[in-house]
Amino acid sequence: MSSTELPESVAAAVDPRVSPVRVAEGETLRSVVLPGLTLAVRSRSATAEGAPPALYVHGLGGSSQNWSALMPLLADRVDGEAVDLPGFGDSPPPDDGDYSVTGHARAVIRLLDAGGRGPVHLFGNSLGGSVATCVAAARPDLVRTLTLVSPALPEIRVQRTAWPTALMAVPGMTGLLGRLSRDWTAEQRTRGILALCYGDPSLVSEEELGHAVREMERRLQLPYFWDAMTRSTRGIVNAYTLGGQHGLWRRAERVLAPTLLVYGGRDQLVAYRMARKASAAFRDSRLLTLPDAGHVAMMEYPREVARACRELIDDYDRS
Repeated sequence: MSSTELPESVAAAVDPRVSPVRVAEGETLRSVVLPGLTLAVRSRSATAEGAPPALYVHGLGGSSQNWSALMPLLADRVDGEAVDLPGFGDSPPPDDGDYSVTGHARAVIRLLDAGGRGPVHLFGNSLGGSVATCVAAARPDLVRTLTLVSPALPEIRVQRTAWPTALMAVPGMTGLLGRLSRDWTAEQRTRGILALCYGDPSLVSEEELGHAVREMERRLQLPYFWDAMTRSTRGIVNAYTLGGQHGLWRRAERVLAPTLLVYGGRDQLVAYRMARKASAAFRDSRLLTLPDAGHVAMMEYPREVARACRELIDDYDRS
């Protein structure tokens, strides 16, 4: 493995014209190069000596920045790293073009094995939740605890508000959506995403909105952005249809790590009702429900999520 520090001013390697990724105060960004795979990793060092490692995995269309609100709140408990999945954030596409849930999980496992950081406290949101579930089921030796925020696990009755996202998996649909939305500004796109993902988008400050718009502008400059979105969406849909031992719910049943499940009452992408099924599937689980939260509770209510995470980590340490 090779690791190269990337200062905030360095632009995405694929195109010198692409804007640099934002790095918040107290964070560092580095590139981890593996055979056929390069992953950007955002780090926030622990404030306590000897703190155990943690790894945060974002959702579809997101990036490691999605964890920037939660990571500092847990810095006294864990040494945090957040990965940009292949094709997202500042990570280029994988050489093999594998954007399946299993492919993303394999990338996370390779990162942990190469860095020798396991076992970690593992966090996942949405797509990252299904990825983290696969990692914990396949490699229990790599996971201390598991925290899943609105994990993308199969639903029989998908919410109507989630259908537009799922339709991206249909061949040709991304091109059609691109043509229909070609006149949309980055701010319009950003506000649409916030309306879909937040329980109350008005909670987003003007400064946060500005950061999100600039990140959207950056992503739209990437030649592979829509391909990564489409293929990853297709990967989720395909994972939903798998049965037997490879099904996501069967994998959830095999997770040994103590698990915290976080669900939002206003989530338009993962149904609130799935909290009960998830609680039954994960053998050692606890549940945090936030009635006013949407799909990204760790961004909307980081203090509440951090409090529950602290309890999970402290209980694990005592045991």
